[in-house]
Amino acid sequence: MTKIGIIIGSTRPGRNGEAVARWVHDIASERTDAQFELVDLLDYKLPVLDEAYPASLGNYTQPHTQAWAEKIASLDGFVIVTPEYNRSVPGALKNAIDFLYAEWNNKSVGFVGYGSLGGARAVEHLRGIAGELQLADVRAQVGLSLFTDFENFSVFKPADLQRDALVTTLDQVVAWAKALAPLRAS
Repeated sequence: MTKIGIIIGSTRPGRNGEAVARWVHDIASERTDAQFELVDLLDYKLPVLDEAYPASLGNYTQPHTQAWAEKIASLDGFVIVTPEYNRSVPGALKNAIDFLYAEWNNKSVGFVGYGSLGGARAVEHLRGIAGELQLADVRAQVGLSLFTDFENFSVFKPADLQRDALVTTLDQVVAWAKALAPLRAS
């Protein structure tokens, strides 16, 4: 069965990302075409990149990198839940992505962004990063506004239309994960 990881891309105390990711997981879990699991960056305790060799060499020496690599390698695609910080991605998310290379290759990725402009700029930056890592980013995405999808900027209450955007994103992530399976197998 196709396995999709829902990555919580923020490690900030009081983050909104966990509630958003649980919403994604709840909706995704209603599907029968793939298995979905939450992947929380907090669980991996990744320091600022501390590997001596470039990730493209796959020579991971640190136990935290090896555990992170094992998790990402076990998945066929991803939904990255990301806030927008200072017009870009959170440092912890970029750092986690940069630890690995081959583990990302030939997999699909979709994005659920949140922020004052729905996380749009963070998602656009992630699309460029995805290309470099040979991740197939899907066109659909979810953009959650802190003004309309959160109460007092912190209690997640998504508008009804967001569910449709998420379903379309999940449809594309699963379809592309399956389509890329022969490349991962070779």
